Amino acid sequence: MKYLTKGLSSGWIFFFTILMIVFFDSCKSAKTIQAAISKKDTTALMIAGTSKEDSLNIIKDAIAVVHKKHTDFKTFSAKIKVEYQDSKGKQPGITAFVRMIKDSVIWISGYATVFNIEAFRAKITMDSVFVIDKINKEVQMRSIDYLQEVTQIPFDFKTLQDLLLGNPIFFTDSVVSYKETESKILLSTVGVDFKHLLTLNKPGNSIVHSKLDDLDINRNRTADITYDEFEEHNGISFSTYREITVSEKNKLDIELKFKQYEFDKELQVNFNIPKNYKRR
Repeated sequence: MKYLTKGLSSGWIFFFTILMIVFFDSCKSAKTIQAAISKKDTTALMIAGTSKEDSLNIIKDAIAVVHKKHTDFKTFSAKIKVEYQDSKGKQPGITAFVRMIKDSVIWISGYATVFNIEAFRAKITMDSVFVIDKINKEVQMRSIDYLQEVTQIPFDFKTLQDLLLGNPIFFTDSVVSYKETESKILLSTVGVDFKHLLTLNKPGNSIVHSKLDDLDINRNRTADITYDEFEEHNGISFSTYREITVSEKNKLDIELKFKQYEFDKELQVNFNIPKNYKRR
């Protein structure tokens, strides 16, 4: 039971960390992001075999497709089976129940898959993060700004919201390369902190792969996200299976299986902090 307790306690940390695509290490000193490659102006990008004007139109159309495929919602709820593996091997699985109200609140309850006991409960708002660790009877209260400070990543509420919905994160309209094959469209963009390679399938234009590379060569931080097993739901193409690999000094592999999900249903979010829990 001691191992189980330790595993579940770290389990919510891993799950929560991956959802935010951060390496949550409060002992790590802040680093200034330095661009490793120069940004290119999309208007200067040329596609082989086309004129400058045609190249620009092709790229504009591709960006428009990405924005058009962006999943919008009022509310979202899901049951997600989470499996993950770190440098110590495969860890205890978690079943996460998620409720989201657009641009307002994200509520997550994590259960030990094998023993069906609630290990943690989290509430994320636009400016705050609250986590109830039910194994160790502790409550952690943090601000979104605090997470940005210790990780030096421009993480915010909407980034997490998009990640859960399957929308691209840290994607900009500054395209530095474009490639099209019979089955795929590949767009590479550069933002302030990341270079992003986005892969769309053909036909359908659903996002099937996302690769983020840190522009800070001193960190060499990468995130690799694969989207699969799409289902059509009221006009929304939703990926019910995701594989996420994040690496810097260590590598972490995450598998998300959406067992149930609903859009735009009436939701209630309850989050009560027990009085006898230790605050951190």
